[in-house]
Amino acid sequence: MHYEVLGNPAHPAMVLIMGLGLQLVAWPDSLCQALVAGGYRVVRFDNRDCGLSARAPAHGRFDLLRTIAASVLKLPVPSPYTLHDMALDTLGVMDALQIQQAHIVGVSMGGMIGQVLAAAHPQRVLSLTSIMSTSGHPRLQQPALHVRRVVVSRPARPKDIESVIDNQVRIVRTIGSPVFRESDAALRERVGRGIRRAYEPAGLTRQVMAIIASGDRRPLLRRITAPTLVIHGRDDPLVPLPGGQDTADHIPGAKLLVVEGMGHDLSPALLPQLAQAILARCQSISASGPYNH
Repeated sequence: MHYEVLGNPAHPAMVLIMGLGLQLVAWPDSLCQALVAGGYRVVRFDNRDCGLSARAPAHGRFDLLRTIAASVLKLPVPSPYTLHDMALDTLGVMDALQIQQAHIVGVSMGGMIGQVLAAAHPQRVLSLTSIMSTSGHPRLQQPALHVRRVVVSRPARPKDIESVIDNQVRIVRTIGSPVFRESDAALRERVGRGIRRAYEPAGLTRQVMAIIASGDRRPLLRRITAPTLVIHGRDDPLVPLPGGQDTADHIPGAKLLVVEGMGHDLSPALLPQLAQAILARCQSISASGPYNH
């Protein structure tokens, strides 16, 4: 697992878990620095099958359509790994850094991983912040057809990096915050930074399979005891607001923050508000025991 650590080792830890197919660099530097300035040791890392972390074993065929069909038919779902395995990856990073307890912040798929981690390993989680994520309830509102078509679209020229960037920019424009739009140049630079660092479309497919194979997480959510903040954009086209509401409804004592004008992205214009909300949640919590750094 490839990770980066920011801030004072003596400060309480905050572990950031990124979403589907995105790398640690998708956590905006300004957001990370705001969390560090708030008094936290910030850890961000590449999930498995993404960025500079390890890939799933190459042997065997992983069929996304077969995975979806099995899920719909309520059959055993074939997948190389699940969100539970990815939660153990997060613990592995914490163990490598000798972090006994941490505040967990996850975006989209990262929020799902954080949910699993908080439910299965409550002694390691001081608080959970689940951003633009969902509960896995199969009957929740789904994205519109045109959004799904754009999200699953492929670059016109898959081996041409500029074509790959064009496709990713189109996806971000479709699912991003409609009110808080980045300039074309800034968005292209941000997207290109990740693609030039590492590009693994097959890994993204396997991560999708992990989400599908993990199924409905509502029974797990009811087991979460960590103080939880759920942040969701009112205008999220990819994971509509009911996903966040259902998440908060099933986690005992969870607080829901609905952000007006926010879509499915970390728009630069929203970062101060998001940092303030995360810090307020974490700073209100006293550690249950001494930090082990």
